[in-house]
Amino acid sequence: MFDAHLRPLIDRPLNGIARTLSGTGITPNMITGIGFFFGLLAACALALKLDHIALGLILGSRFMDGLDGAVARHAAPRSRHPGAKTQESDLGAYYDIVSDFLFYAGVILGFAIGRPEHALMAAFLIFCFVGTGSSFLAYAIIAAKQNRNHEKQGKKGFYYLTGITEGSETIFVLCLICLFPHWFAQIAGIFGALCLMTTFGRVLQARRDFG
Repeated sequence: MFDAHLRPLIDRPLNGIARTLSGTGITPNMITGIGFFFGLLAACALALKLDHIALGLILGSRFMDGLDGAVARHAAPRSRHPGAKTQESDLGAYYDIVSDFLFYAGVILGFAIGRPEHALMAAFLIFCFVGTGSSFLAYAIIAAKQNRNHEKQGKKGFYYLTGITEGSETIFVLCLICLFPHWFAQIAGIFGALCLMTTFGRVLQARRDFG
């Protein structure tokens, strides 16, 4: 919901860092991998109830998640991509989306391991993540087939369908869980319900656009 509004604020500093990194040999996929590794460490920290360490790792992971795309747009093309003007690639977009969804579910899994009394609500929240993720990706597949384009959230490697719960809201909720772990059940219940509303809205949007 807030991604489109936050994008202009985030892009400027990320683009500045990306220009600095251009020519250093650091590739977008390297940054994606580092961000994913931070996410795995965050899940491990939550499993050990190191909540504030997990918070820092989550923020670091999401910073890398934004930076990889900026570097891809500013870096000189590699020789194995003849004719390309940047290092943006379909493979990079694939790595990015896979690592994102594994990160979201992994953080909640780590929390459940550390606090098994919340395992049921953690499972519910992961179920809701599956709904938003599948409705998002399924729409993107059909949109690509129909040559639709959407860059409201910034230039993307796939069609980006909006909703109540997007990346910004999910990151905010993960941070809340780290700061207020004793409120996990309430946070998971509210955000899970919003995720289900987002999924339902996307299904209706697909029915209107593809039916």
